[in-house]
Amino acid sequence: MLSEQSAATVRTTLPAVAGAIDEISERFYDGLFAAHPELLRDLFNRGNQADGTQRRALAGSIAAFATYLVKEPDTRPDVMLNRIAHKHASLGIAPEQYALVHEHLFAAIAEVLGDAVTPEVAAAWDEVYWLMANALIAIEKRLYAHHEGVGGWRPWKVVRRVEETADVAAFELRPANDGPVPDFRAGQYVSVRVTLPDGARQIRQYSLAAAPGSPVRRIGVKRVHGTATPDGEVSNHLHAHVHEGSLLEVSAPYGDLVLEATDAPLLLASAGIGVTPMMAMLEQLALSGHRAPVTVVHADRSPADHALRAEHRTYAAKLPEADVHFWYERDATEADRTGLVDLSEVAVAAGTRAYLCGPLPFMRAVRAGLILKGMAPADIHYEVFGPDLWLAQD
Repeated sequence: MLSEQSAATVRTTLPAVAGAIDEISERFYDGLFAAHPELLRDLFNRGNQADGTQRRALAGSIAAFATYLVKEPDTRPDVMLNRIAHKHASLGIAPEQYALVHEHLFAAIAEVLGDAVTPEVAAAWDEVYWLMANALIAIEKRLYAHHEGVGGWRPWKVVRRVEETADVAAFELRPANDGPVPDFRAGQYVSVRVTLPDGARQIRQYSLAAAPGSPVRRIGVKRVHGTATPDGEVSNHLHAHVHEGSLLEVSAPYGDLVLEATDAPLLLASAGIGVTPMMAMLEQLALSGHRAPVTVVHADRSPADHALRAEHRTYAAKLPEADVHFWYERDATEADRTGLVDLSEVAVAAGTRAYLCGPLPFMRAVRAGLILKGMAPADIHYEVFGPDLWLAQD
C-alpha cells in the first residue's frame, strides 16, 4: 500500500510528527473552525472539542495509522478504519469533506514543523493521508449503499419515555412517516440530531437497546454532568425537552460492534450506560435460543444507578447457561458484589468471545483480566461512547 520511498520517509519523520501531533491537532481544528464555523456548530461534538477528547482521538488515529503502515506497508488496519467509517457514516460525512480536512491538516503540519516539512516529507505524509482517506471513503460508500432508499435522517416519534434512573431516560421511538425502516444488528447505534437554543444542530450517538425485529426502537440517554460549558448539552436537552409525542431526527443504524451468529460461549461486559447495546445482544440471544454459556458482567455506582437492571437479569434468565455478575461501588445487594469488577474468580469457558462497552478504564481492566485468563485479544471486541481514545493510548 505505502510506497517504499514514502515508507522510509514516514518512518524517519514519525517521531517528530508524533511528538508534535497534539499541537498539530489543535492548530488543525482551530484553523478548520475559523474557516468553517458551521462544522463546529452542526457537525462536531462541541463538548468533545471543549474538553480536548476529539483532538486526542484525531491525533491517536493518525499516529496509529501511520505506525501501522510503516510496520505493515502491504496491508491496512481494517478494524480501526471500519470503526471510524461507521462513526463518520452516522454523522453523514461526505467524500468532499476529506479534501477540506487535508487542506487544514497539512497547513497545521507545515506551521508546527516548519522547515522540517520538505517536499519529500510533505509528499510522503500526503500519501499516508490519502491512503487513509480513500479507504474510509470507500467503506463509507458501502455503508451508505446498504441503507439506500431507507437510510438517511428521518423523523421518529417518541411513543414512550421511561425514567430508568435519576440520570437515565429510555425513549421508545416509532417512524413518524410511512416507508421502509432500515434494518440493524444487535450492538449498533443511531445518531440523534437536535436543534439547541443557540441554533446549533448537534449530533450524538445512542446504542439501540432492543433486539432487531421490533418496529419500536429504544435508546437510553444518560444525562452528562460535565465541567466544560457545552458538555452534556444534547443529553440535558433530551432530558428536559423530549417527552411522549416529541419528534426526533434519527439516522440509520451504524456501528461495527455487532453480535455475530455463533454457537460459541460469550461474555457481555458493560459499565454504566454501556449496558444499552448489551441489552440488545441479550435479547437477541434469548430470541435465537442460544445454548452455549453466556457470562454477563456489569459495573455501576449502585443498583439505583443501574439502568435496565431488571431487564438485564430477566433476559439473562431466559438463557439456559447464563452466569450473571453485577458489581456496585455502594449499596450492593446480597446477590451482587461490592467494588470494582474483578474477573479473577469468574469462570470463563474456553473459546469465549467477549463484547465490552463502557468507560475506557473499565474496558482496559476487563480486557487485561480476560487476556490473563488466556483469551485471545482477537476475540475481545469493544465499543466506546465518544471519541475512541483507545487508539491514542493503547
